[in-house]
Amino acid sequence: MIRCGIGYDVHRLTEGRQLILGGVEIAHKSGLEGHSDADVLSHAIADAILGALGAGDIGKHFPNTDESIRGISSIEILRHVATIAAQKNARLVNVDATVLAEAPKISPYISGMEEKIADALGVKAAAISIKATTNEGLGAIGRGEGMSAIAVATVQME
Repeated sequence: MIRCGIGYDVHRLTEGRQLILGGVEIAHKSGLEGHSDADVLSHAIADAILGALGAGDIGKHFPNTDESIRGISSIEILRHVATIAAQKNARLVNVDATVLAEAPKISPYISGMEEKIADALGVKAAAISIKATTNEGLGAIGRGEGMSAIAVATVQME
């Protein structure tokens, strides 16, 4: 059986934090605020896969009330999601994701993100597709107050 899931995440930008997207550190004046490393891309992908698996969402597995995981790398979250998929005898077919941000330019980092995410999920980089776009100056993201990501994941259930 083939199943699809969709994931979305958004975080506010704040000074004094590193910007991490897809497990890659990106030079920028601000980073994303959150309980973990606030990697919106990895969070959206995790939710998309969890949705396809019928396994709840990222908050169920990594609640922001759990102080023991404060600052956790979102790549670790993706590794955990891959373990859940394996336990359910599911194979990740592909992930397609888009980052929405006014700045910085994401395109120079995409191949590195695809490789890191693929490694965490135990798939080939060709199974991961990442794109980036702006919000054309509209809304909070358009004003540069935050970033968001949306992802779709396809899994094959055995």
